Amino acid sequence: MPRLFVAIDLPEQQRQLLATLQTGVPGARWVRPEQLHLTLAFLGEVPQETCAPLSRLLGQIRFAPFQLDFGTLGRFPPRGLPRVLWIGLQPQPHLLQLERAVSTTALSCGLVLEARPFFPHITLARCKEPDCQAVAAFLNSRNSVNLPPFQVQEFLLFESRLTPQGAVHQVLQRYPSHPQE
Repeated sequence: MPRLFVAIDLPEQQRQLLATLQTGVPGARWVRPEQLHLTLAFLGEVPQETCAPLSRLLGQIRFAPFQLDFGTLGRFPPRGLPRVLWIGLQPQPHLLQLERAVSTTALSCGLVLEARPFFPHITLARCKEPDCQAVAAFLNSRNSVNLPPFQVQEFLLFESRLTPQGAVHQVLQRYPSHPQE
């Protein structure tokens, strides 16, 4: 069964700018720039017979292009040992509507989604044995990150294959925006 997720890809400029932030935390496993994305829905392992109907229904989602602005850096969990370092995105109505449409589509295909509320962010690193002082210093030294916004003109269906070197993402389908008529 393929392991799938739906996401917004980042323009190359934003990927490279985010890559410049990925230093200063010993033991952090930084996400490779080409793998940086904003997950709309993690679908997990999807039965093969569900993939085609899911892809077709995702293609019926209509949305106009919209702009996303970066927010602040943070960590999960907010207390205790940090496991994930991330940069947030400003939650804006078009993004939230797109996420709801994707989630509704996945649920209509019988898929079970995570119960956590949607929190728009891009994972920068995962930490196995975090140095809490280094994480605090990382967040404090970059608390005023100023990255240019980017235009969302499509979302994508990805397959995620787990390897000893980390996950490898492959685009299965692209779903372009449809400007308002």
